[in-house]
Amino acid sequence: MSRLTSKSIRALTSARSASNRTIESAVRSWTRSISSTPIRAAVHRGPTLATASGIHAPKAAPSFGVAPPQCRSMFIQTETTPNDDSLKFIPGVGVMGEGTAEFLDTRSALKSPLAIRLMGIEGVKAIFYGPDFVTVSKDSENPWAVLKPEIYSILMEHFSTGLPLFRSEEDREAAGPQDTRILDTDSETVAMIKELLESRVRPAIMEDGGDIEYRGFSDEGIVEVKLKGSCRGCSSSTVTLKSGIERMLMHYIPEVKGVEQILDEEEVIALDEFAKLEERLAKNGKNKDSKMAPYMSV
Repeated sequence: MSRLTSKSIRALTSARSASNRTIESAVRSWTRSISSTPIRAAVHRGPTLATASGIHAPKAAPSFGVAPPQCRSMFIQTETTPNDDSLKFIPGVGVMGEGTAEFLDTRSALKSPLAIRLMGIEGVKAIFYGPDFVTVSKDSENPWAVLKPEIYSILMEHFSTGLPLFRSEEDREAAGPQDTRILDTDSETVAMIKELLESRVRPAIMEDGGDIEYRGFSDEGIVEVKLKGSCRGCSSSTVTLKSGIERMLMHYIPEVKGVEQILDEEEVIALDEFAKLEERLAKNGKNKDSKMAPYMSV
C-alpha cells in the first residue's frame, strides 16, 4: 500500500514539473515574440484645422538634433445673418476688440490690409469689423459656395500670423464709432439716446453681424440712425427699426416720437433703380397678359 502511494506521489510530482516546464516555455516564447515585434510610433492624424486659435501641432521626435517647425492653425466659424448676402465669420480671436469699422469700397479699405484683400475677391462688396467677428457682404450674383474658400484662406492667414488690422494707429482710432460718444454740447435727451444705443441696441444688432450709427435727433422728436454691416440693405431692417429700436427708445425717453433710417446717396440711387426695374417688369407683365387675353377668352 505504501509503495503504491509513493508511486502515485512521484507520478503526480513528475506531471506537475512537466506542466510547469510547459508553462515556462510558453511564457518565454511569448516574451520573445513581443520583444522581437517592432513598436510603431503613434502618429497624430487630427484635423487640419484646430478647434481654437494659436494651437500648435503635436511635436514629433527630433531627428539629428533639429526640431521640426511648428504649424499654427485655427478654426473659423460662420454664422448666418438675417441678410442672405451677408455672412458672419468668427475667427476665435479678437478683431476690433472695441468698436467697429466698415469698408464699402476699395478706397476706404486701403486703411486695412485685411479689408483690401477681402475686397479684392470678385463678388465681395462690403467688409465690416466687429469686436470678435468679420462680416462679409456680397452681391447676389456670386454664391457663398464659391466665395467662402477664398475668404477662409485670407482670414486664416491674417489672424494666424498676427498681422496688424490697420496700417497705423491713427487709422485704427478713426475707424471706431464716434457717434455715441456723449459730448458736452449734447442735451440730456441726446445723451440718453446715445447711452441706450450704445448699451442696449448695439450689442443686440452685433449678434446679427451688424451695427447702428447715431446720426441725429430732430426737433420733431425723430431719432435718425444708420444701419451698417449685415443690416445694411436687409429686408428685415424696417422691422428692426420699428418693432425693436423705436419702441424701446419711445418707452424710456418720452421726447422720442419715432426712429428713421438715413440712407446714403448710393443707397438712394440703388433703391430708385430697383423701383424702376420693378415698374418695368410690372408693365411687361401687363402687356403680355393683354396680348394673351384674346386667346384666353372663351
